[in-house]
Amino acid sequence: MSNEYGASSIQSLEGLEAVRKRPGMYVGGTGILALHHLIWEIVDNSVDESLAGFANEISITITKDGYAKISDNGRGIPTDIHPKHGVSAAEVVLTILHAGGKFDSNAYKVSGGLHGVGASVVNALSSNLKVWIKREGKIHFQEFIDGGKKVDDLKVIGECPIDETGTTIMFKPDFTIMEQHEFKIDTIIDRIKQTAYLTKGLKFLIFDERSNIKKEFCFEGGIIDYISELTKGYEKITEKSIYAEGIFNLGEEKSTDISVEVALQYVQEDREEILTYANNIYNKEGGTHETGLFDSLSRILNNYAMDNKFIKSDTDKFSRDDLKEGMFVVISIKHSDPMFEGQTKGKLINKDVRPAVNKVFSEVFERFLNENPGEARKIIERNLLAQKARRAAASAREATKRKGPFEIGSLPGKLADCSTKNAEIAELYIVEGNSAGGSAKMGRDRHYQAILPLRGKVINSQKTSDEKLFKNEEILSLITAFGTGVGSEFNINKLRYHKIVIMTDADVDGAHIRTLLLTFFYRYFRPLIEYGFIYIAQPPLYKISYGKKDEYAYNDQQKEEILSRIGDVKVTIQRYKGLGEMDPSQLWETTMDPVARKMLQVQIEDAMIASQVFEQLMGEEVAPRREFIEENAKFVKNIDL
Repeated sequence: MSNEYGASSIQSLEGLEAVRKRPGMYVGGTGILALHHLIWEIVDNSVDESLAGFANEISITITKDGYAKISDNGRGIPTDIHPKHGVSAAEVVLTILHAGGKFDSNAYKVSGGLHGVGASVVNALSSNLKVWIKREGKIHFQEFIDGGKKVDDLKVIGECPIDETGTTIMFKPDFTIMEQHEFKIDTIIDRIKQTAYLTKGLKFLIFDERSNIKKEFCFEGGIIDYISELTKGYEKITEKSIYAEGIFNLGEEKSTDISVEVALQYVQEDREEILTYANNIYNKEGGTHETGLFDSLSRILNNYAMDNKFIKSDTDKFSRDDLKEGMFVVISIKHSDPMFEGQTKGKLINKDVRPAVNKVFSEVFERFLNENPGEARKIIERNLLAQKARRAAASAREATKRKGPFEIGSLPGKLADCSTKNAEIAELYIVEGNSAGGSAKMGRDRHYQAILPLRGKVINSQKTSDEKLFKNEEILSLITAFGTGVGSEFNINKLRYHKIVIMTDADVDGAHIRTLLLTFFYRYFRPLIEYGFIYIAQPPLYKISYGKKDEYAYNDQQKEEILSRIGDVKVTIQRYKGLGEMDPSQLWETTMDPVARKMLQVQIEDAMIASQVFEQLMGEEVAPRREFIEENAKFVKNIDL
């Protein structure tokens, strides 16, 4: 691998002027997700240094005054003068869009940041950015303000040991462009932990100066440790995860190889988790690496089952759905030129990756089955069980297909549909209880808001078989209302509402119902979450009346702020225990009116965490539940009774 990484490695394609005008094109918007995306852009650059073999430690600090500071011990951004632009290569990287070492295959064989926009976009969307670079025994420094305007040229401000190298970037978002949010340390911890799993041996240090929280992640087992985390609390079929690692040689005509890692574990429960990554980028829609894995699984497991008389004919062969049930797998490939479908990098499309994953995994998996006949039998029996359940559930799912989308009136939890047939503006409110459902039906805008009241608690999809789940009337109500079908028949283009809003009481029972619904959506309708169609309504906790005026508070802090503002007047405070306590006009004004309402968009991380916590608290194993209670009981302040 070449270590030539100088100014000539930095190639620019265009300027930076569009970023501040259209931040959504570069970081996906101006909200809380975009804010954290700025951190990911810089972190990903540091991770690329590790993938290239030049960094083994990255630190992320959130300072008391709102800066994000990211440091690595990689080679350091080049500091010599760029031959085309006449300024330092570091300044080119930080001020010119599509400029970076990612375009030079000698500088980076593998990179997550393909387009070279990361550092410059962060600079463009920052009110202040500072960079320190350690190279060749010198410490270089440069500062930018107001979206990338340099204060001065890159200068040497000190010395360091000749073998001490790296880059530190410290920035504060420009809140004249970005919405006023604070960095969330939990979001940072979750993302960095995932990245640490995918880059084994790379140490991450996280420090939040605001709360004095410190975290360190370094997983020597990499995705094997990831699988262990994902399957915590489940009944495992194989004692250890099946791990395959290898390099797929593309042949002499190709200049690089494909690195493949797969970790797979089967569990007894009706669950599945297929996580696919290319150069540490999560591909939520899978792609050729996932297809390559199932090529291998289908061929090897069906041949093994036929050879050992578990199945008798081709009509008994396992389908992909049979193979994936109970499967937890992480696939991570590294490629010098990954190609994706669409701007979100959601699906990998490199054709050469499919045979690469197939070959690398097949060699290990076939040997595992032959050397471990007991565990091989358990896997085949798990596949047979899934096949039987799939065939039994097919007839139950057929019931949802026979009922047209407007025939749901006969089901419990009657749907009060909206009049519009335009899914892009249509909203479905899933409401807890008939009382709240009645208020919502009367208070809604009938043109585009539909109401589906649910009776009691939703069935626990975490512990229920498909066959039983698809016979549950509340579940059938949801499936039929969505209109997409479910399982192999799912078609997101048939979705009847582009906002599906969970609206439950602000108490323990409401939170429980939300978690049950999120778990169901995550298990069976994950694309609805991934494409941003699932929301959580935020009804107020308090109605504060004084004189002839009413105000609403959504939390205790807002209540105290209102009381402090209105001063010493006669006040009546109503604490809402449930949505049913609001009359239709109040529910509209506070929770359903697009002008005034507050809603949270559910992200895939939220649903994944909800699912994992629910398994921990409601699953079969007692020990994880006891551990969770012991760790978190000290944080409980009050419980709704």
